[in-house]
Amino acid sequence: MCSLQTVPAMALSDTDRRDWLRLIRSENVGPITFHRLLRQYGSAAAALEALPALARRGGRTRPLRVCSRAAAERELAALARAGVQVLAHGDSGYPRALAPLEDSPPLLFAVGSASLLERRAVAIVGARNASLNGRKLAHRLAQDLARADLLVVSGLARGIDTAAHQGALAGGTAAVLAGGVDVVYPPENQSLYDALVDRGVVLSEMPLGEAPQARHFPRRNRIISGIALGVVVVEAAARSGSLITARLAAEQGREVFAVPGSPLDPRAAGPNRLLREGATLTETADDVLRGLADLLRAPLAEPEAAQFRVGAAQPVSDAEADAARAVVLVALGPAPVTVDELIRGCQLSVSVVATVLLELELAGRLERLPGGRVALLTGP
Repeated sequence: MCSLQTVPAMALSDTDRRDWLRLIRSENVGPITFHRLLRQYGSAAAALEALPALARRGGRTRPLRVCSRAAAERELAALARAGVQVLAHGDSGYPRALAPLEDSPPLLFAVGSASLLERRAVAIVGARNASLNGRKLAHRLAQDLARADLLVVSGLARGIDTAAHQGALAGGTAAVLAGGVDVVYPPENQSLYDALVDRGVVLSEMPLGEAPQARHFPRRNRIISGIALGVVVVEAAARSGSLITARLAAEQGREVFAVPGSPLDPRAAGPNRLLREGATLTETADDVLRGLADLLRAPLAEPEAAQFRVGAAQPVSDAEADAARAVVLVALGPAPVTVDELIRGCQLSVSVVATVLLELELAGRLERLPGGRVALLTGP
């Protein structure tokens, strides 16, 4: 996965923060599109003005829903009343490892001790229906890694996630939620959530009160892996969200660790497959610390493998975009392709292809997928 140019620490004005929220809450604007718009237009306010025309050029016939000033101000007021901190991309408190990724959230919402996000982090994930031994191991790993001054990140789910948070609670842990930062899921983890707010930190990119939905969990998972230097998978079925997190971690340039298990246990299928694919075999926290030794010695920053600096977007004329749109539409289809493949296949410049993709996405005709891939939407 490509990553953004590193953004220096900056302080947004109240107006800028409101406009950022308006932009990311507008229809068809995801994190990648948000960052592209900001680079192309220089400010969220200018991007908001450009949205309707860009969507029309991409083929949209219905008006694009742009988040209103009043709606953004209501959301910001609700966040303030709830004691939620708003961490903007580029803020000094925004997680450093997460910031350079191309799909990093423009805004993160945090309750609890957001200063914990300044620490190096390791994610521990695994099965919801975890075995007793799996939960015990996750608890011990998390406890030992937190004692080594690492922030343990997980997703507050049942099973391995819960055990990891509990093990690291005294030393430092962060939960990333698929719903709003105020929505406890699963409900039986209310007491753990309360402890995290008191002694750890809880994060989300979703609006307050938003209930988690199936499509939110892959988005949540890319934040879990993006904050961390490495991801440890304790137990996971062959097809599971934990393996999605591991795949995202590899795409982001993170280290992947896996705890081996019996071939007779379906919950070992995921970690055992990761081991065959090159993950580091993990039995103790020392295995993780050895695997991260070089990164832990380096200054706290994005791992070198995931660095990819992108210059400011070059302006593209309407005539250039009109000529390129037909070429790109012919090259695209419902089967995903990488943006790099598209650029090479169309023999167009990066700026031209990026502009056309931006227009198509805002028009609701393009889907962005993990791994820098895009696909044409063929539905109504």
